Amino acid sequence: MAGLLFGTLCLAPSAVQGHVLPGAVGGLGAGLAHPLQGMDHLLAMVAVGLLGAQIGGRALWILPAVFVGVMSVGAVAGGAGMALPLVEPMILLSVLVLGGLLVSARAAGVGVTAALVGALALFHGHAHGTELATAGSSVLVGMVASTAALHGVGLALGLGARALARHQWIRLAGGGIAACGLMLGLSLL
Repeated sequence: MAGLLFGTLCLAPSAVQGHVLPGAVGGLGAGLAHPLQGMDHLLAMVAVGLLGAQIGGRALWILPAVFVGVMSVGAVAGGAGMALPLVEPMILLSVLVLGGLLVSARAAGVGVTAALVGALALFHGHAHGTELATAGSSVLVGMVASTAALHGVGLALGLGARALARHQWIRLAGGGIAACGLMLGLSLL
């Protein structure tokens, strides 16, 4: 059932996978909606929460905090016009990498995992900042809140699976996330 859901989401029309919807872009509402408009961003952000729950301990708050913090720096840099190469490929790679980490269920330690999460978050933030360069600071506040909420969804799902002693559910979700990343990448070819 989960595979069918992931497959359906990954094959959604390209309008659902786009990052900027037509119309006016600005304000808190636009920032809240923005991370939800690209399947690649949504999957990566939920995966970070799942990864925090899978590792446990300090990772529960460190991984989401690092992602949000570095994403914000990337958004400001992108909005200021600073160039960063390979942004879209790295965002797709982040979905594959985060999904793969969930599948493997082998933590490299909180510090190493946080550094990886931060590096990937830079690209997500840069894409958001570039797309919304003229939208104003309230958009960044909305993006941060929405991103934190998506991390919270991943944490809740992961902690729920752990409470039910269903650790394999987290690994299955990781497989679905990685498969979606692969399908999204192939759709660009």
